[in-house]
Amino acid sequence: MKLTLKIWRQKNAGTKGSFKTYQMDDVSPKMAFLEMLDALNKKLVEEGSDPVAFDHDCREGICGSCGMYINGHPHGPVPAITTCHLSMRYFKDGETVWIEPWRAKPFPVIKDLIVDRSAFDKIQIAGGFISVNTGAAPEANSILVQKRNSDEAFDSAICVGCGACVAACKNASAMLFVSAKISQFALLPQGRIEAKQRVRAMVDKMDELGFGNCSNTGACEAECPKEIKLTNIARLNREFYKAF
Repeated sequence: MKLTLKIWRQKNAGTKGSFKTYQMDDVSPKMAFLEMLDALNKKLVEEGSDPVAFDHDCREGICGSCGMYINGHPHGPVPAITTCHLSMRYFKDGETVWIEPWRAKPFPVIKDLIVDRSAFDKIQIAGGFISVNTGAAPEANSILVQKRNSDEAFDSAICVGCGACVAACKNASAMLFVSAKISQFALLPQGRIEAKQRVRAMVDKMDELGFGNCSNTGACEAECPKEIKLTNIARLNREFYKAF
């Protein structure tokens, strides 16, 4: 395939960026999207140009660091996958592909397609933990948990913190991320001990860092690669109201 790539290039957070155009020939439909970018960077290095900076780590869909905006969608146009799992077979020969970083004030651009997502780490540090010293692993049935609750807690815990929800939201809200981290504890007895302190601290930190309010449009759920549900936001609101 032949593709025209429109890629956002920006030296750092303090400089203005712009889209640059690159032509790619002989792109195999069997390539992963990041492999295509690897091929582009190899070409740029051989030409003596600065390669495109993009973030990645596991390339197995479990770390979320590969996030980028592709043709108007966080992680690309295919639902429920991260960028590293996006295959080039979903693109057509001759297509123009627009690639840019997350767009949110709390996620400043570091370089090109890489943004600083440490704001999520700060929210986690504020309250996304339990401080109970459990010692050795307890017997599995020593604390009884309803299966429905354990399943919902697990479904919330699979959030990888990639930031796609923030990028998709017109208000750059982090409510889906925060609500997933609240839910994974709120549904389990181990998390109830510090529930009020946790939700207040995490919401306060979210607001302090400049994330917007929930837009109620559902774009976050639609673009989430792990399909985190909006019901978590409802649970977050209930937990927050009960904390006062």
